[in-house]
Amino acid sequence: MFSRAKRIAAALNKLPGISCNAAEGAMYLFPNVAIPPKAIALANAAGMAPDEWYCIKLLEATGLVVVPGSGFRQVEGTWHFRTTFLPPEDVLQEVLPKLEAFQTEFMATHGPAGKQEL
Repeated sequence: MFSRAKRIAAALNKLPGISCNAAEGAMYLFPNVAIPPKAIALANAAGMAPDEWYCIKLLEATGLVVVPGSGFRQVEGTWHFRTTFLPPEDVLQEVLPKLEAFQTEFMATHGPAGKQEL
């Protein structure tokens, strides 16, 4: 199970605007998402927390369900989502490319290209 956690964390860390620490005993990862100001403004206009808006956009674009970090008392001004690393390897082969494509497009649309410092 933890090899999947390492694989998912490594894949997330390669994405622009995402940083993820290794799992520490639970079955969840809490990636930090650098949500660009343009996306934060759109979330605010929609009456949503930026990470909630991000998670909805991810769901709409990919069908992937993650939980906004704002429900877990994240540090103010930071944005996260919670995901599990329970899917079997064959499912990860479908999920990770979807997440990569979404995040790449999200950053290209809403923020600067390339990995942002978190």
